[in-house]
Formats: sequence, structure tokens, C-alpha cells
Amino acid sequence: MFARRPKLQIETERLVLRPPQHSDFRAWTSLRADSADFLKPWEPTWAADHLGRKSFTNRVYWAQRAIAQERALPLFLVRRQDGQLVGAITLDNIRRGPAQAGTTGYWIGQPFARHGYMREAIRAVVHHAFTRMDLSRIEAGCLPENTPSRRLLESCGYKYEGVAQSYLQIAGRWRNHVLYANLRADRRGRTEAG
Repeated sequence: MFARRPKLQIETERLVLRPPQHSDFRAWTSLRADSADFLKPWEPTWAADHLGRKSFTNRVYWAQRAIAQERALPLFLVRRQDGQLVGAITLDNIRRGPAQAGTTGYWIGQPFARHGYMREAIRAVVHHAFTRMDLSRIEAGCLPENTPSRRLLESCGYKYEGVAQSYLQIAGRWRNHVLYANLRADRRGRTEAG
């Protein structure tokens, strides 16, 4: 008999981080639709069916497969006090072997921005990645003019590493991104010069 895999959930002071569920459809669609003007300047162009039920169902199934295959960790941020969905974070592009790395991406609904929820979520996911998943490096990128996101990453221990030219298509255009990385303290490399 196979042992059942424990349910993935990360808890912080104010949030529960958990994979998306089919029952989240209305909350997700409502939050994304209400925050569209706030989110679209920073995200890839939304498909015509982005807010549709089928698209969301595919998102849930992708999350289940990605977690089972340990390729990604897509999590919704749910406020503990009232069960309100406030945003999402994904640890994606998980690379094992000599890299032991992954990439964080995130979004927050406009009503919940600048309340510290994403800072809490990023710190929890980085801690989980380093202590439970044995990763050594967590990367992130954002548009150079996205000052709030840059400050957020820096406040969570990410260090600026440089610029990636034409890194992602955002709002229909290939855009440069500034790159950051958070390194596990006990695995930081040393150079001969240092």
C-alpha cells in the first residue's frame, strides 16, 4: 500500500499558502478582474479566456502535476482571518542536480498591495525552498521600472545580479528585466580573490 503524500501547505503569521483548488475559481476570477489595470502592466498579455472556467481548471491541473513532479510550487495566498484570496506565488523552473535552483514569480490583488502580504509569502517560500526542498538559489526578475517589486525582493534577501535583455514578453512587448537571486547562506561560494 502506498503512503499518501501529505497535503502541501505553508503557514505564516497572516497567511496560508496552498495550491489552487477548483473551488477557488470565483475568488480568483474576481480578484484578477478587479485588479486587471493594476496587474496588466507587469504581466504577459492575458489570453482571451484568461478569466474563464476552463482556463482556471487547466491551471489547477497544471499545479497538481507540477507539484507531483517537483517541477514547480504554485501557491495561492489565503488570508487566515477570513479565507480571502489575496494573491499567488510560484516557485517555478525548479532545477536539480548541480544547480539546485528555482525562480519565484508572484502577483498580489490591488486591494492587498503594500500591506506586507507578499513579503510574508516570499520569505516563507524561500525558507521552505532552502529547508524542505534543499534548494541553494532562488531567482526572480522584474521590470526595471517596477520599483515596489525591486524593493520587495531586496527586503526579502534577494541581491541584484544584472539585466537580462528581452527576457519576457510583457504587455505584448519583449522587455528587459532586472535579475535578483537569494542564496542559501551555508552554500554561498567563495572566490579566490576574496
